[in-house]
Amino acid sequence: MNHARAVFRAVSLRRYLLLGILLPVGLLVIVNAVGLYSQAFSAINTAYDRTLLASAKSIGEQLEVTGYDELSVLRVAVPYAALEAFEADNQSRLFYRVSSLDGEMVSGFAALPFWRGRIPARPPYSALVDFYDDVFGEDAVRVAVLLQPVASSKGRGMAVIQVAETLELRTTLARKILVDTLWRQALLLAVIALVVVVVVQRATRPVRRLSAELQARPEGDLSVIDAHGAPRELLPLVDATNQVMGRLQHLLENQKRFVRDTAHQLRTPLAVLKVQVQSALRGDQDATEALADISQTVDRATQLANQMLALAKVEQLRQQPDPQAIDLARVARQVALDLSPLIAEKDIDFGIETQPGRVQAHEWMLGELTRNLLHNAIKHTPAGGTLTVRTTCEEHHVMLSVSDSGTGIPDELAVRLYQPFSAGDVPHGSGLGLAICLEIVQALGGGIALENRLAHGRVMGLDATVRLPLVQNMNSGGR
Repeated sequence: MNHARAVFRAVSLRRYLLLGILLPVGLLVIVNAVGLYSQAFSAINTAYDRTLLASAKSIGEQLEVTGYDELSVLRVAVPYAALEAFEADNQSRLFYRVSSLDGEMVSGFAALPFWRGRIPARPPYSALVDFYDDVFGEDAVRVAVLLQPVASSKGRGMAVIQVAETLELRTTLARKILVDTLWRQALLLAVIALVVVVVVQRATRPVRRLSAELQARPEGDLSVIDAHGAPRELLPLVDATNQVMGRLQHLLENQKRFVRDTAHQLRTPLAVLKVQVQSALRGDQDATEALADISQTVDRATQLANQMLALAKVEQLRQQPDPQAIDLARVARQVALDLSPLIAEKDIDFGIETQPGRVQAHEWMLGELTRNLLHNAIKHTPAGGTLTVRTTCEEHHVMLSVSDSGTGIPDELAVRLYQPFSAGDVPHGSGLGLAICLEIVQALGGGIALENRLAHGRVMGLDATVRLPLVQNMNSGGR
C-alpha cells in the first residue's frame, strides 16, 4: 500500500499536467467538432442548394399556361431523365412537384408535401426561392421552392415548383470533413501529451538528481545542498531545505554538546559522592559531617542537572512559534518574591522598582533569565549589603537591571564570562547561570552586559543590564 501511494505521488505531477492540459483541449475539440459539423453541413447545403435551384429553373422552362391568373391552367411534361443532369452521384435522389399557387397538383410526385411557407424578404438568390428541410416518405430531404411566373400568348399564371433531394451525399461529405479534422486534432492531442511527458521528465530531472544525492548521503550528513545548475523555480525549495537542514544541524550540535557537557560535568560530583559514601561507610569521619558533605555534593549535582536541563529547554523553546507578550515587570516581582527567603537570610537591603513593559517571549524564559541574574547577585552580595532590581522602558526596548554591592567581576573571568562551566565561585557554582542568560537573551533578540560599578577607583558592585525588544501594542496577547 505504501509503495502504491509512493508510485502515485511520483507520477502525480505528470498525470496532473496531462489531465490539466488534455482535458480542456479535449473538451475544446469536442465543442469544436460539433460546431465544425454544423458549419460544414451548412456550407454543403449552401453549395448544393444551387443545384436544387437549377433543377427548379430547368423545370420552369418546361411550363405552359392557358388562361389568365385564377383561370390559368398549367401544363408541364418533365421526363425524369431531365433531372439526372443535376444529380451529383448515385447516393442522392431527386424528386419534384409542380403545383399552382393554391396547391393543385400539376406534375411530379404527389406524395411530396406541398409548400406552405413564405419567400424570405431577402432571398439568397435573384429569384423567388425558399429552401427548407422536410421528410419525404422515410427519407429526410432538402427542398428548394421556386415561384415561377409563366406567360404565353395563350395565358398568364404562377407555378410553385418544388425540388427535393435526399441528404446522403451531404451527410457523407460533412462526416468526411469532420473525420479528417478529428484525425488531425487527435494527432495534435497526441503531440501535446508527448510534449508534456518529455517536458515534465526534463523539468523534474534536477529534483530527481537532488533526491538521489540526498539518499546517497551518509547518515547524519546535514551539509548544504549544492544548487548549482538547478532551475530558478527550484531555488526557493533548495534554500528552504538548506535552512531546515541548518536548523537541524544546529539542534544536533546542541544535543551533542548537551550530552557531552552533561556527562563531563556530572561525572565529577558523582565520583566525589561515591568517595564520600565509601569514606562514611569506613567511618573515616563523623557521620554528621559525612552526611553534610554528601548533602552539599548532592545539592551541587542537583543544581548542575537543573541548569543543564534549563539550557536545553531554552533551545527547545527557541523552536516553538507564537510566544506571548509578557510583562517583564510582573515576572521580576514574582521572581523576587520567590527568592525573598535567600535575601532575608543574608539581611540584604533589597529594593525593586518596576515599570510595565511587555516582551514577546515564553514566560519561562523571562523567569529563568531573571532568576539566574538575581540568584547570582544574591550569592555575590555580602551580608548586610544592598541589592536593587529595576525594569524601565525606552522607545523600543525594555531594560532589566540587577545591581549588587559585591566584589564585581575579576579581570581573568571577564574574557570567558559567558562560557559554560566558567564559574566565579568554583566550590558553589556550576558556571551555567550566565550561559543560560546569554542563550535566553539571544533567543529573544536582545543583549546583556555585566559591568563593574566604580566609585573613587574602587569596585562598589556589579550592574547586570538586559535589553529586550519592547512590544509596542500593550493590549496584544499578554497576560
